[in-house]
Amino acid sequence: MCRNAATKGSIISSDSFSPGEDRSRPVRRRVTEEAVLNTHDQSWADVAQWTCPHGQHAGHGCVTCYQASVDVDPSLPLWAVAAWFTTERPIPIKALQDVHRHDRDLALTQPSTPFVYLLSAQVRAALGAEAVAGVVGFLVQNRHIVDEFTVTEIRAAHS
Repeated sequence: MCRNAATKGSIISSDSFSPGEDRSRPVRRRVTEEAVLNTHDQSWADVAQWTCPHGQHAGHGCVTCYQASVDVDPSLPLWAVAAWFTTERPIPIKALQDVHRHDRDLALTQPSTPFVYLLSAQVRAALGAEAVAGVVGFLVQNRHIVDEFTVTEIRAAHS
């Protein structure tokens, strides 16, 4: 067993049609993968689901996935990624505002809870774990924004 366990789930939903609605359009599938990370033991299956192609757990981030997200195949799924994390010190407001300058549609916001932050982005990747690892990899590569952090929840969704 590994530390940093997760309560995880995959949700797959499809469009539904109302009676009399045009059924000639293709049905869209939306895939959502999510995990709430905690300190209990995590099964090897959970570890495997959230391990990126470079061997890093998505919740720990992967700088290689982050850097690879620049030149990706446009046919890969576009993932909407969200990673909630905590810090021991507040992130300066200027740093929160400057994150969007990193040419990757990143957004760093602070919900109403002190020292809890949400990093979100849209990323093309083959797997949800790769997309999340790349987004969290932004924090790893940019330690001047936040030097210590703990990811508490991750989510990736694509249609």
